[in-house]
Order: sequence, then C-alpha cells, then structure tokens
Amino acid sequence: MKKLLGVITALFCSMALAQDEPTAEQIIGGAKMLAALQQADLEGDMCRGRDKVPVALFLRNKDIQFQYWQNQAWQKFHLRMNDDVCDLFEMINEKQTNFPAKRLATPIAGMDLSYEDLAMRFFYWKNPILEGSERVGVHNCWKIRLNNPGQGGAYQVMYVWVHQKYGSFMKIEGFNREGQILKRFEVIEVMNIGKNASGQEVYTLEQMDVSTMNPANGRVASQTKLIFRKPTKASPKGPR
Repeated sequence: MKKLLGVITALFCSMALAQDEPTAEQIIGGAKMLAALQQADLEGDMCRGRDKVPVALFLRNKDIQFQYWQNQAWQKFHLRMNDDVCDLFEMINEKQTNFPAKRLATPIAGMDLSYEDLAMRFFYWKNPILEGSERVGVHNCWKIRLNNPGQGGAYQVMYVWVHQKYGSFMKIEGFNREGQILKRFEVIEVMNIGKNASGQEVYTLEQMDVSTMNPANGRVASQTKLIFRKPTKASPKGPR
C-alpha cells in the first residue's frame, strides 16, 4: 500500500517535524518548504469530466515552472518562492512579466484550479494560528488557520491540515469573506520516485482533487483531478 504523505503545486517531499508540539509558524514553514526541496520534473493532466488538459511542473530549488497546453501552445508560468513571499509571473513571448492580481481567482483552462491556487500564496500569509489536532482519514494532522492580510484574491480564510509525522499538507479549505466555503484540496495519492542525493526515499504528488464548492450549501459543485505520471527517469526532459 502506498504511503499517503501528501503535497501540491505543491508540494512534494516527505519531511519530519522536529518537535512534538511545533508552533503554527514552524508547521506552515515546513509545509511550504516542501515546494522548494524536491528536484523533479512532472507531467500529467488536469481532468474535469471528459475534458483533459496536459500540465507540466519543473521544480528547481525555490523556483517552479508550471505549464498547461491550450490553443495549440504551452501557457507558461513561473513561481519564485522566497521565505516571505511567493511571486507569480507569466511568460509572454518568452519574456517574464508580473501576473496581474485581478486575474488571480480566474480558473485555469476552465478547470477548478485558479492561478491563486497554483501560487498557493496563502502559505505566506502572516500570523498563522494553530487550532489543534484533527484527523484527515486515518492521518493525525495539525489544523492551521490562515487569515488574508489584504483584500486580494477570492479567499479570506484558509484552513490547512498538515500531517503531524511527515509535515506535508493533506487537505486545504478556502473560505470567502462571508465565511462560506469556496474550494477544497485533497491529496489522494502520492508516488515513490526513488531516492535523493542523500539516499532518502522521495515521494511526490500523484493525484490531488480540487473541488469547487457551492457556498450556499457547502456541497461540491464541480471537481478537477490533478494527476501526474511517474517520471520515467531521474530528470526527464519536459516541454519548456
């Protein structure tokens, strides 16, 4: 049975927390560091009903390149992750430009994943709050609350459930300014892609379900499955 360690855009390497009772800052700091530690190229699809959109992720230390296929071309984006901020850029005519804030909540290629979701910028909101321990399936998790410090984007509050043993996120829920749920992210499967330079087993995301919720009744309105294929070699060449 595969070990469900979790991650996103996420994202992508098992990591133990050093303390039995870490602070909210340490928990979130460890979870977002997962996105900066893995050296891997991933290719897969965003699937919603019968619609399928090819995607590719190229992880390079603190930089992530994300691409999706639309209109017979790769639409390219670049995430630059630092300690306090995650910047999102769009590649236009092979030139890097700042991604406009007014488009952050726009769905990607008609899917349930938005550009704001892609950037996972809520991991960088200040003053996270540890609300206790909860189980996600059979996994013991820390529950963290993150409050939007500004007015940008669709979300006012994000709840993140982080695996107590591995330090990776298992579930995320986003709420609007009226306290209504808008989106849910759930890690379904991970896959072992070998060992890193230190000889440690490396796990990366295989499937994450992204559900758009009906804020009126809290039920799933639509769902996109983000599914990646196992790399065929250590550092596969993807579409650039």
